[in-house]
Amino acid sequence: MVRRTRFDDSDCPVARSVDAIGDWWSLLIVRDAFDGSRRFGEFQRSLGVAKNILTTRLRALVAGGILDAVPASDGSAYHEYVLTPKGKALFPVIVALRQWGEGHFFAPDEPHSELTDRRYGQPLRALEVHAADGRRLDADDTIVNKVL
Repeated sequence: MVRRTRFDDSDCPVARSVDAIGDWWSLLIVRDAFDGSRRFGEFQRSLGVAKNILTTRLRALVAGGILDAVPASDGSAYHEYVLTPKGKALFPVIVALRQWGEGHFFAPDEPHSELTDRRYGQPLRALEVHAADGRRLDADDTIVNKVL
C-alpha cells in the first residue's frame, strides 16, 4: 500500500487544509452535511460510496474536528454526524467550489443545482476577495509572505 504524503507540518495553510479535507469524498461529505445529511445511510445514498470508504472518511472528519458524532436525534441506538464550528467554517470553501464549478463545467443552458438564500430564494452573489480597504483583489494583486 502506498503511504500518503502528509502536510500537517507544512508552513503553507493550503497544504495543511488539503491534508485535512483534500480528498473528494471528504469534501462531498461536508457538502452533504451542509445540505442536511446527518446519518451514515443518508451520506451513502447521496454519494454512492462504498461503506468502508465512507466509514474511513467519516472517522477522519470526526478525528479532525470537522464533524461530531452525536446520539441520534430520534433516540435510536444510531448516531448522527453534525458539523462542528470548524466544519461550518468550510462553508465559503464549498460555496467557492460550487461557483467555480458552475462557471467552468456547465454549458450555459445545462441544468444544475443552485445554492440560494433561504430567506429570499435568490442565488448567491459570486464570492470575491477584498483587501482590507475594500478593493476587489485577484491573484495578481497578492503575494505570499511568511509570518513568524
